[in-house]
Amino acid sequence: MLKESFLRYLQFEKNYSDKTIVSYGTDLSEFEAYFKAVDEALDFTAVDSDIIRGWMVSLMDEGYSASSVNRKLSALRSFYRYLLRENVVSADPIRKVQGPKKKKPLPVFVKEADMDRLLDEEPGDDFESVRNKTVIAVFYETGIREAELIGLKDGDVDLSACQIKVTGKRNKQRIIPFGEGLKERLLRYLSAREEYWHGECEAFFVRKEGKALYPSLVYLLVKRDLSKVVTLKKRSPHVLRHSFATAMLNNEAGLESVKELLGHESLTTTEVYTHTTFEELKKVYEQAHPRA
Repeated sequence: MLKESFLRYLQFEKNYSDKTIVSYGTDLSEFEAYFKAVDEALDFTAVDSDIIRGWMVSLMDEGYSASSVNRKLSALRSFYRYLLRENVVSADPIRKVQGPKKKKPLPVFVKEADMDRLLDEEPGDDFESVRNKTVIAVFYETGIREAELIGLKDGDVDLSACQIKVTGKRNKQRIIPFGEGLKERLLRYLSAREEYWHGECEAFFVRKEGKALYPSLVYLLVKRDLSKVVTLKKRSPHVLRHSFATAMLNNEAGLESVKELLGHESLTTTEVYTHTTFEELKKVYEQAHPRA
């Protein structure tokens, strides 16, 4: 009865979707089957936190992911909050139960050889081809964010000093150096831009009519170009930022330096890329070592 009244509460008072209600009902039934197997005399009002932790461990042993276990625990949390509200129980047995921690996914990145293949390919002579290839190169060779690239003004790009002034999150500014190869690309882009637009431009990177790029356009051009060299599910500007960081660390750049270039507040944020490079090393080891 408790389970049924809870599900009616979700349906009529909380307006939960039918799918969610069915899902919560299934989770509660599975939990009930578990604690009845532990002790037939138990009911929902008599279980304690140890029983819930035992169920959590059994789910992990069965191969459930941390996300799936946490979702099931979420159903229990809602259920016991309801029982407390209805004065059916005097204490919440799940209040001090912590779900399993989710593994942080490793950043997706493009290998250096694939990026070399893409950037070494000559763009077409038209303005958009030159611009698109230059955008890809700037992302990969400076590690800037999509919003930072869109926000670049002509005065932010110092070709004589080979450096870009970037305005990042919370309006924090940083200077990013770049090499002669990118300088040549930028000069070629500016020359192509002059042919199509002689007036003042809204931004450094523009469309033919001189207006600034917008996020969906940048995403599409990056996705299309990356599709030429990789089959990754993610093919976004942020993947190029990950690729920049991974390439820097693979080539022995210091973690603190990469942090400054990326504009991270904390070194902890940058450290995720060290895991990526370690995974790459592991693959190389497994492929190359005869006893791997």
